[in-house]
Parts: sequence; C-alpha cells; structure tokens
Amino acid sequence: MTRPIPELPDTIRPVRWQDDHLVLLDQRRLPDESIDLHLTDVVATGQAIRDMVVRGAPAIGITAAYGMVLAARRRYQVDAGGWLAALVGDGRQLAAARPTAVNLAWAVERLLATARGVAAGADPVPVLLAEADRILAEDIAANRTMARLGAALLGQGVRILTHCNAGALATGGIGTALGVVRQAQVEGRLAKVYAGETRPWLQGARLTAWELLRDGIPVTLVAEGAAAWLMAQGHVDWVIVGADRVAANGDVANKIGTYSLAVLARQHGVRTMVVAPTSTLDRSLAAGAQIPIESRAAEEVLDCGGRRLAAAGASAWNPVFDVTPAALVDALVTEKGVCQPPSPAALAALGAR
Repeated sequence: MTRPIPELPDTIRPVRWQDDHLVLLDQRRLPDESIDLHLTDVVATGQAIRDMVVRGAPAIGITAAYGMVLAARRRYQVDAGGWLAALVGDGRQLAAARPTAVNLAWAVERLLATARGVAAGADPVPVLLAEADRILAEDIAANRTMARLGAALLGQGVRILTHCNAGALATGGIGTALGVVRQAQVEGRLAKVYAGETRPWLQGARLTAWELLRDGIPVTLVAEGAAAWLMAQGHVDWVIVGADRVAANGDVANKIGTYSLAVLARQHGVRTMVVAPTSTLDRSLAAGAQIPIESRAAEEVLDCGGRRLAAAGASAWNPVFDVTPAALVDALVTEKGVCQPPSPAALAALGAR
C-alpha cells in the first residue's frame, strides 16, 4: 500500500489584501521581527518594492497588481470619467520601481488590460481587485505544480544548494526553488539543504533559513566563497534557484551569484535547476544580454546592518542580478512543463500549452 504524501506546509503570506488595503510582510526586518506594513496608495507600494520590503519576482508582481487596485480607487474617486488615462501613468511609474523582474511589468500590463475592459462610468475597483486575486491564486497553484515537477527530477537522498530566497517569501505560495525543496522533504527524498548567504542583503541567511526552519526543514548556511569546495567534496547533487527573468533562448537572470554557481556546478558534475512560472518568461528578449540588470547603492556592499565594514574611501560595484546562459541550465521547471535543457524551441512550446 502506497504511503500518502503529507500536505506541504503553506502558512507564509508575504503579500495579502486585507479589507480595503494591501498588507506586506516587511522582509527587511526578518528574521528578528515579523512586522506588517499596511499600504493604501500606489506611491507607497512602489516605494515598498524599491526598498525591498517585498522582493522576489512573483511576489513583486502580485504586489504590483494590488498596487494598481489602490491606484484605480484613488483615480476613480478623483475623476470618475478620466480615471483610466491617469491609471496608465501610475502603472508606468510602478513598473519602473525595479527593472529586472519581468513579473512587475507583466502584472501592471495585465491590470491595465483588465481596466480597459471596464464599462464606461463603472467603478473599476471590484473588477481589478478580482483580477489581482486571480494573479495571486494562479501563483499559489503554479508553485504547487512546479514543486511536483521539480521534485520528480530528483533522486533519493538528494543534497541541494540554493541561492538567495526563492521561497514563500518571494511568491504567493510555497515558493519556486524552495517549493521543490518542500516537496522533496515531504516525499522523503531530501537529505540536505545548503543555502548560500547571498550578500549583500543576506537573503539566504535571513530569509531562506528562517522559512525553512519555520517549516521544520534543517538548513546549513555556506558563504558564497565556500560553494566550490562544497561541490568538490561531493556534497551537492543539485543547485536549485528561482529566476527574475528568462529570455526567449533560456538565458536566466537571477540574484547575483547564480551565474557563478552554475559555472561551478558544471565543473563539478552538479546539475542546475531553475524554477520559475511562465510569467517570468520574456519572449520579447532574444537572449540574456538584452535583460536590464539593476544596480543598487554602493552602501549595500560597504555596510552591513547599518554598520560600516569597508575601509574609508573604498568604492563598490553592486549589480543585483547576473545572467546564466541557457547552456549551463540542466532543467527549467515551469507550471506548464519542464525544459531539459531550456532552448528557444522548448520555451516556445510552453506558450502553446
């Protein structure tokens, strides 16, 4: 008799609509404090995205969708006849909050398309809120599908190295890369999870470790510089990460350091899996070289926790993302299927499903 697989833990909700406003879990305060921010306008929503209150491509997209609801409510209250034109401007400003994560612009455009279908004179808020709720529900469902598809590629006793945070905190549900980790855990496949610290924001140390431990999954932190030696010692079977944008040829933009891990993985016979919903695919860009790469303030590298670490006078280069060539990705897992490896033809086929 087959033993039933336990239910996946799914209790973290970093983005939610409560009554008439948007609530974000302030991820800058984790793991020390769990603090919610209550937002009532689109300007504050854009600022929260820029300031890393919320991060992770799917979660940013969901936040943007609800931000457009807030914008539409204000515009309709001010001018019931001309709200749509003003909303387009709000959407343009919101989409510029962070340039690399394609889910942001995707969600804004989806809400604008919905807004254009609202009957003349009608209140757009209920219609747009329903669409934002659909985006959240779709992401939750996609996370679960990707978890199953990704875990099916793993053997027994698998040892995983992940990078940044591609879990519940970065999505609407159980996560992309960490969704696969969670699925592997409940299926009894998981032997070990290593999480890279992920400088300069330490998303691995602060966020990935927090949410895995919260779900009872032991995690071992490693400094980025230790990854090569960890692989050389034979302690890693898969590198599993999320993505902020995937070009039409399968090149992947993700947190800075992902490219390094993919290169190291190939050198050491370790496989690399990218887990991302199809909303992260950008078929308008032929290759990763066209993906805009966000840079942030030098202080994020020179300081840590508000304390200066670098020598006075030192400068810093702080790209937030890098691009991993498709040739270094063994499997791209989406809610519509798995590309092994990703290629223009394989990605095009996903669009037909």
